[in-house]
Amino acid sequence: MNMQEVVRLLTGLRDMGLPEKEINDFLMYIGSGNDVFRPKSKVKVAEN
Repeated sequence: MNMQEVVRLLTGLRDMGLPEKEINDFLMYIGSGNDVFRPKSKVKVAEN
């Protein structure tokens, strides 16, 4: 991924309203694969 694509990714995540900590943790997860930084779903699934 080149720097222009990285900037577009960061800008898009900010535009989606993600706080800086969540953006940083997401990037840490992508780079490391460490589950500590894995994003948690905010969508609640309805149980039938």
